[in-house]
Amino acid sequence: MGTQTTIGMAMSGGVDSTVAALLLKEQGYRVHGFFMLLPVPELSQQQERVAAVARLLDIPLTLIDLRKAFTATVIHSFIKAYRRGLTPNPCICCNQEIKLGLFMEQLLARGMSKVATGHYARLHKSGNQNLLRRSPDPRKDQSYFLCRLAERQRARLLLPLAGWNKQDTYTRARALGMDFPESQESQDVCFLPRDLPSFLLSQGLSPLAGEIVAPDGSCLGPHQGIWNYTIGQRRGLGIPDATPWYVIGLDARRNRVLVGKEEQLFSSSLRVHGLQWHRRPALFPWQGTVQLRSRHRSARGKLLPLGRGRAQVWFDQPQRAITPGQYAAFYEGDKLVGSGIIEGPQPITPTSADSP
Repeated sequence: MGTQTTIGMAMSGGVDSTVAALLLKEQGYRVHGFFMLLPVPELSQQQERVAAVARLLDIPLTLIDLRKAFTATVIHSFIKAYRRGLTPNPCICCNQEIKLGLFMEQLLARGMSKVATGHYARLHKSGNQNLLRRSPDPRKDQSYFLCRLAERQRARLLLPLAGWNKQDTYTRARALGMDFPESQESQDVCFLPRDLPSFLLSQGLSPLAGEIVAPDGSCLGPHQGIWNYTIGQRRGLGIPDATPWYVIGLDARRNRVLVGKEEQLFSSSLRVHGLQWHRRPALFPWQGTVQLRSRHRSARGKLLPLGRGRAQVWFDQPQRAITPGQYAAFYEGDKLVGSGIIEGPQPITPTSADSP
């Protein structure tokens, strides 16, 4: 890629995209900044910050209004998932459908050769495939959030912070007179203006009385909506006992919150649907490591497809709080090779009769 190539930089006004844009300029690329207008709190302040960064870096800046598409694609699916008793990951959805979906398409249509982001992850060329790899900074690795990208998206993506860690990024910004508070990180869910229950209530999920149910089927108390609970939750249940109760399941059909003790949060197996491979294994069962959420330490396991995009995963060691609606990302070493959407845990430890 020649130095006259124009790169579309996804700008947020934060330290990561700012330093990523600077690095591209230093490598000789022509950099054009783009900012997504989204239905998020403090949008005008974000616009001011990103405009100031563009002036400082002396790069053009274009605003692209994706508020309607973001609401229809990300926010509506987020609300629908909670209504069904699932726990979604809107960042993964946004990266797939919006930031590196509609946004990327618009940048490419405007003549950009590639699109760059400030994610901490690496790209690896393997034959005719582009595989994502973990960042060398394990505390900041964001490859998990890119697990649903298609090959056509990965092929047009640049990750200037591939070999960087977060502290080096701050240091580089300060050296150029750009002051970003190190404690100021973006929210996990950028569009939440307040706490999650209040947001869901504002979006039409009205209180709906139901039962909190123990493993033996007995009712331990009431609840006002399953969307107020997540798998593994301990606080706010209001159930006194000698040992804590935890949410172990959400039954949307019966409007029940299922609770149990700590040991019932662990499972040796799960099922996924929407199975996608970045690099399909030559043989099954596939073996590697599986990451179950953004802050989960990946665990050794094996996978066997069940057909129609579904698969069964078995772990070497039981995993805690496997959560329907989240994503399982599959790694071979530091390479991200596939993903699936978690349907739920399987309560039994595999035996010779039910494991591959």
